[in-house]
Amino acid sequence: MDKRETDDLDVTRRRRECLKCGKRFTTYERVEGIELIIVKKDGRREAFDKEKLKRGLVRACEKRPVPVEQIDKIIDKVEAEIRRLDTKEVRSSIVGDKITKELKKLDQVAYIRFASVYRSFADVTDFQKELKDLLKDKKR
Repeated sequence: MDKRETDDLDVTRRRRECLKCGKRFTTYERVEGIELIIVKKDGRREAFDKEKLKRGLVRACEKRPVPVEQIDKIIDKVEAEIRRLDTKEVRSSIVGDKITKELKKLDQVAYIRFASVYRSFADVTDFQKELKDLLKDKKR
């Protein structure tokens, strides 16, 4: 009867009608993508895990004014971007760069928290350098 795209990426909402009884109902169709493999810095490979990524983002955004819906949007956006790369294996650095780019726009404290783990800050000077870069970007 009716077909619509939804706010969610790659999901189609359809209104249907049973040919026998005439009852109407809604179905949601999602494109089943290829399984993504994340290649870690040390060469290990693991399946892309949205929940693992969400746990990291929730931790970075802890006690910050960032709604969970916003975190979900970041994850969906990054997943869609890496799926468009048209490859089954993606380096973790690509995923990390995309996440930090989105967090930087959303909340600078959460960005610093995430970047400190993602980039393995060794000491205070790494934080200071990142904060200086952040301030430079803000002035532009």
